[in-house]
Amino acid sequence: MAQATTRPAFDTSASYPVESFDVEYRRDGDRPWLARIHQPQGTGPFPAIIEVHGGAWRDNDRMQNEPQNREQAAGGIVVVSLDFRTSNDAPYPASQLDINYATRWLKLHATEFNASTELIGGIGYSSGGHQVMLSAMRPAQYATLALEGGEGLDARLAYVVMCWPVIDPNSRQELARKLNNQRLIDNGLAFFGDEESMKDANPQVILERGEDVDLPPALLLQGAADAQLAPGMAEAFVRAYSDRGGMIEYARYPGAPHGFMRDPGADALDASGRQLFESNLAQSTALIRSFISRQLALAEG
Repeated sequence: MAQATTRPAFDTSASYPVESFDVEYRRDGDRPWLARIHQPQGTGPFPAIIEVHGGAWRDNDRMQNEPQNREQAAGGIVVVSLDFRTSNDAPYPASQLDINYATRWLKLHATEFNASTELIGGIGYSSGGHQVMLSAMRPAQYATLALEGGEGLDARLAYVVMCWPVIDPNSRQELARKLNNQRLIDNGLAFFGDEESMKDANPQVILERGEDVDLPPALLLQGAADAQLAPGMAEAFVRAYSDRGGMIEYARYPGAPHGFMRDPGADALDASGRQLFESNLAQSTALIRSFISRQLALAEG
């Protein structure tokens, strides 16, 4: 097991050049599974986060959020962006097994990327927001893939950031039916199999039924003009999470669509829309850095 490093130092005003490269974190037969490392070039050790991409549990890969990942790394965070099994490869819970394994793997290998082994967090976008929170809530349940040299390591996350998460998949499925969006309907069923399995892996339902889960400090970012998620989904999760004793911060961005840190949406086609997009992007990026900084400072006591 890797030896613990000193606690990460984090200056939200700092800026670093970034080196990005791929490493193999797991091999499944002849198939390598890659993680893209975004490493600030500085003294360190830096804090580290696992990044889980979106794509309705089916599409995209570790490159989806490349600009956002590099931006966070430039602020002094080692970002580890994962490839994992989507529903094109295997249904739930295969992706959760991969994310759990990758979290333990990062704790084992963090020092190789000038990152601290302590206080590792997670960030996820859209369906990746659902997945990173589910992994954080159930760090033991999905720990079925053996990690050589990682005995004694767990997949607990020190904090979680969710960007426009599909945090209530059943509610999303109901909205998709109302909108007659067959692609979203099919993607949900391809991943979960059926709506009962969806409920089992639904963080909102998990909280409501009183399951004993981990509740790390969390930050949820949501666009006010997000038409891909049911109205009130984010707010309902914030209430449920805090009612169960979890600390959660919530930021809602005016005029922002689903994926607003990547896509300005139709409102950004004119000058005022562009200004709104850039303002939302700058504020959300700064808030993520501030949140991480505060979690690191609180942990030091």
